[in-house]
Amino acid sequence: MLTVVTCSGGGCQKAFTSRLVLSGFTLSSFTCSVTVCISQPLDISDNNTDNNTTAESTDPPQRFTRKEILTLISMASVNFGSMICYSILGPFFPIEAVKKGASQTVVGLIFGCYAVSNLIGSLVLGKYIVQIGAKFMLIAGLFVSSCCTIIFGFLDRAPAGPIFISLCFIVRSLDAVGFGAAMTSAFAMTAKIFPNNVATVLGSLEIFTGLGLILGPPLGGWLYQSFGYEVPFLSLGCLLLIMVPFNIYVLPSIEAVPSKDSFFRLLTHVKTILVCYVVFTLSAGLGFLDATLSLFAINRFGLSTGYVGLIMLGLSLPYCLASPLMGYFTDKYPATRMAVLVAGGITATIGFCLLGPAPFLHIQSQLWLLVVMLGLIGFSLGMSAIPTFPEIITCAYEIGFEEGLSTLGMVSGLFGAVWCTGMFYGPIVGGIIVQHLSFEWAAVVQGGLAFLGAFLIFMYSLCQRTKQQRVQENSQEADERTPLL
Repeated sequence: MLTVVTCSGGGCQKAFTSRLVLSGFTLSSFTCSVTVCISQPLDISDNNTDNNTTAESTDPPQRFTRKEILTLISMASVNFGSMICYSILGPFFPIEAVKKGASQTVVGLIFGCYAVSNLIGSLVLGKYIVQIGAKFMLIAGLFVSSCCTIIFGFLDRAPAGPIFISLCFIVRSLDAVGFGAAMTSAFAMTAKIFPNNVATVLGSLEIFTGLGLILGPPLGGWLYQSFGYEVPFLSLGCLLLIMVPFNIYVLPSIEAVPSKDSFFRLLTHVKTILVCYVVFTLSAGLGFLDATLSLFAINRFGLSTGYVGLIMLGLSLPYCLASPLMGYFTDKYPATRMAVLVAGGITATIGFCLLGPAPFLHIQSQLWLLVVMLGLIGFSLGMSAIPTFPEIITCAYEIGFEEGLSTLGMVSGLFGAVWCTGMFYGPIVGGIIVQHLSFEWAAVVQGGLAFLGAFLIFMYSLCQRTKQQRVQENSQEADERTPLL
């Protein structure tokens, strides 16, 4: 056995004197210069080396275990069921609410209270996910959300006026807390069970999120036209309720130790704040489009509500396609996440500026351009949304958070809270700008928010790279000044 000094990435060179002892005979001393970094025993055997190399190269790739496959099925069902129940209100609830004496402002507040309640619920539940239990939180969230969806279907029987409006606020807020609990737990459990493929798995699951958002409005509108107000909520609420016993059976239980860390410490990292701002711009852009795009398309191009729904597919389908691709790419090359965020922000900026298009571009508004830009925005959402969650997890570990479910729960809660903040901001501020200026200028503002996020991420990455280069140069200079003997 010969002890050899090897190097794992470069370091200082030192001269040393080595004495070989073979079979009890002492050979002469010799002096040599090597790179010293890690000392390890080396077995001098060509046969063993060849065998090990062959074994490593012929090992089959790891496959998902039964636990992982069941978790994927469970998370996909949660994403799809929750999002389809969330999105069915758009086509018909505002009409019914106005009939019950609610103004347009009150209708907007009913939608807005969902984001506020989800924000508060995500922060609180993300902090105490270990104490509550990740599996119990997800199942309880599904149960609450499904029951609230069913109850919402009976609100048309409530007396018109303040009683109806109050019940809408209460039921919608409870639904948001249940939804926040399910999604916070789902994100945390996914990151816990798939620690090395977080972005890939989340990107794949976002396909089902997109399908829920795509199918929700047309399915809800068709059920409403065919069977009335109650059936859309009752049918989809029961579908969500069926998932409760299914997830009780398939979901694994995860034991963890509570952490003493807090959200405030997580936000002391500059990169965490910048990534959270990117998440905010994404959800704000989506909220803005949900609230204003349909009226713009109807007034500008004279489209019916059915065609507006088809136009929205131009936003959802590219997102569904981009999400798994970006997830796989950023998992395979994690160092590119920040660059992908920059590219996604610039792409979103171009999409929003040409969506109207911007008045200062002096380009005539055309339907084909609107659809193409919606597709570009949808693809940019996939580029920017998927890398953010694993990047925040990386930031948490960089500042000393313990690896475990407690940290993942806080990251998931923070992500959900920032997302809900954008969903609350986007429709309100976007609607105000549309009312006082125009849709074109409001879209430019959203593009400006996306560009600001890309610019800040780029400047931060540039500063970090410059800092690392200076550290390496200083280290090399110190190594050169170190005497060899």
